Amino acid sequence: MMAIRNLGRAVRTLRAASGPVAGAQVRLLCSGTQHELKKTPLYDFHIEHGGKMVDFAGWSLPVLYTDSLITSHLHTRSKCSLFDVSHMLQTNVTGKDRVKFVESLTVADIAGLKDNQGTLSLLTTDSGGIIDDLIVTKTADRSLYIVSNAGCMQKDLAHIEERLKAFQGAHYDAHIEVMDHALLALQGPAMVKVLQPGLNGNLSDLPFMCSIVTSVFGIPDCRITRCGYTGEDGVEISVEQTSSVQLAELLLNNADVHLAGLGARDSLRLEAGLCLYGNDISEETTPVEAGLTWTIGKRRRQAADFPGASVILKQIANKPARRRLGLVSTGAPARQHTAILNQKQEPLGEVTSGCPSPCLKKNIAMGYLPTGCAKAGTPVLLEVRKKLVEAVITKMPFVPNNYFTGP
Repeated sequence: MMAIRNLGRAVRTLRAASGPVAGAQVRLLCSGTQHELKKTPLYDFHIEHGGKMVDFAGWSLPVLYTDSLITSHLHTRSKCSLFDVSHMLQTNVTGKDRVKFVESLTVADIAGLKDNQGTLSLLTTDSGGIIDDLIVTKTADRSLYIVSNAGCMQKDLAHIEERLKAFQGAHYDAHIEVMDHALLALQGPAMVKVLQPGLNGNLSDLPFMCSIVTSVFGIPDCRITRCGYTGEDGVEISVEQTSSVQLAELLLNNADVHLAGLGARDSLRLEAGLCLYGNDISEETTPVEAGLTWTIGKRRRQAADFPGASVILKQIANKPARRRLGLVSTGAPARQHTAILNQKQEPLGEVTSGCPSPCLKKNIAMGYLPTGCAKAGTPVLLEVRKKLVEAVITKMPFVPNNYFTGP
């Protein structure tokens, strides 16, 4: 799913720039494909600002800039960082039956959202697996604005278009438009201080997972959604491609804002206990196993009308055989596919994501373990490079989230 075109050179560059944490992220991002990479509207901007470009899901994106990964990570936690996430798939769904259509694909109670309110949701298979995770916003202009993963773009579009054809064939009214906007994420506790001077409205009126369309520092028709992938207070700004570099430069004029890349984005999301599709969730995992039961709306559970409902509701009632759990360890860090063992050295499961935590100065990871082993504080072993490392099952997030839920 994710690749760095020149693996050896990228590994050497990142380790020299950032130490062992960067090396961890290289392993996470690599799978080795050779093809022409897509570029976001900010590609030249990244090069001009010292971005180290890598292949991520077929896109050329910066893994870091001139700051080390650790410095970039900690700056996001203390100040504010700007990420280019324009590779994400942005779509608009319109038509009088748009809510019914998107609810036929996902587990969310979209009808229950207020105007300009969004929610994290999941596209699910008929067997309960997760096709993708996505954010759905019910806009005030009678559309649904959806942001989903770049690595799942083709799969998602094929699935949605197939279901849409059948939906329209049943004489329902829904239409999908793939947007060509750029998407910038401004993340960190200084976000309000940085962004507020460029807005007419007050950010205190925009809580977590809510959205507005407004001008930003004079750039019109920007959609600002208060969300992000770092665990910090932040926004994602959807902006016309032709204005994206201008907006990035205006935000970067503030000394509190540094550029950040894929490496820091991954270690930040892992500290926040957030899933990466393809690592921590997939069509082989269900929402209940993944600890994402909360994304399933109460009304949807009662109606049992979402894809995979029979499997998922049974797991909610009877508990799944396994669960996604957090792990903390010292010594050599565990990476994806690291074996998790009990104290008798019997296999329990495997790590899905892992890295050293810049904030905790310990190693953190997540993985799937039998439900009977799910109690926080339970000691386990990790087999790292053929050596056993002690670890403890831990509640997530590893670092407390700082989402703004209201004054």
